[in-house]
Amino acid sequence: MTTVVCVDVGSTYTKAAKIDLDGARLIRRAEVPTTAATDVLEGLDAAVAAVGGDGGELHVCSSAGGGLRLAVIGYEALVTAEAGHRVGLSAGAQVVHVAAGPLTGPDVAAVRGARPDVILLAGGTDGGDGDTLLHNARRLGRARFRVPVVLAGNADVRAEAVALLTAGGVPVTATANVLPRIGVLDPLPARAAIREVFLRHVIGGKRLSKGPRFGSLVRAATPDAVLAGVELLADLTGYGVLVVDVGGATTDVYSALVPDAESESGPRRDVAGTLWRARTVEGDLGVAVGADGTRAAAAAEKLSGDLSGAGCDDRDLAAAAAVIALRRHARGHAEGPGRPRIGGRDLRDVRLVIGSGGVLRHGGGDRVLNAVLSDLAGGWALPERARTVVDAQYVLAVAGLLAAEHPRAAAGLLGGLLG
Repeated sequence: MTTVVCVDVGSTYTKAAKIDLDGARLIRRAEVPTTAATDVLEGLDAAVAAVGGDGGELHVCSSAGGGLRLAVIGYEALVTAEAGHRVGLSAGAQVVHVAAGPLTGPDVAAVRGARPDVILLAGGTDGGDGDTLLHNARRLGRARFRVPVVLAGNADVRAEAVALLTAGGVPVTATANVLPRIGVLDPLPARAAIREVFLRHVIGGKRLSKGPRFGSLVRAATPDAVLAGVELLADLTGYGVLVVDVGGATTDVYSALVPDAESESGPRRDVAGTLWRARTVEGDLGVAVGADGTRAAAAAEKLSGDLSGAGCDDRDLAAAAAVIALRRHARGHAEGPGRPRIGGRDLRDVRLVIGSGGVLRHGGGDRVLNAVLSDLAGGWALPERARTVVDAQYVLAVAGLLAAEHPRAAAGLLGGLLG
């Protein structure tokens, strides 16, 4: 029997799973507290030992230390900046700042103040405007940012923009344009480049471990691994998949939809492009440190029920967080008061809704998912014929970690999730 151990090093818990590759099945799983206060390898090694790891193949993803913080700089708020925002979320990042247009001094200060781990610099379609991208590259170079930049803008001025950043000592990785033409979103090259920068620069920079071993083990940010699992599941089933992951501090939503020719080229086409596999992260919604944010957001959304009373428990908070996160994911967001919403998702054709997170795993799954699928006042069209499942064994991240090198085992694990 050939086995592999997959580990998710989270901010609170480190979860390990031992997988039988030949039988495509989960043998054993365990979780221990993440040891970020000392060295995350202590918790990682303890989790591996708990599942009977034997020093063999090891696949690791991590969201410890706050995960991946990304700032996006684009040409125009409703086009390349929005496209970059969508790509950043799909790469497993928490987008902490979005800027559009030529950067000014205060704009540069705002980017710095957001404390990003990586900057995604976009702007202009290929052959279109190049001045804004060059202006922003020059500004970042002169400011001598030490934050690595992924350059994914107008290909015609790519070399010149790289030179401007490099001259200022800014680490830069150049890749294909996220928006080569209006309405055409190309997320994969930038997503891969962000992953590479995360592994090369960010993991070590968070000082989660004293030596290089942890950085050498991590293969992806945890949300990136989960989205890879969701994408594989959508490909295997051939229908839309929706995942809501309620945590202590944040609530993430993932959706993988079936491409629609009308949305690709017809009058409904989005100028920032359609991202068929997407993720949003709500940093103010959770059931532990994020509980106050959930209460405030529930009041703003006019949800019924008292989340502050003695009778309120984690399941109540999780249901509210999931409902609000799905509303935001499906409705999109507005750039300001009175501005149109952008980035929304049509989830009517979703056939599978999956719940994840500790509260759902420990008996709250039905309650949370039923709340999501009965949210008739949310301002979004509910899935019409969806089945619900709880990812009780956290196999989505494991399948995402295994998808590239062990696709058969990854597919088998996802089949087990569906029962």
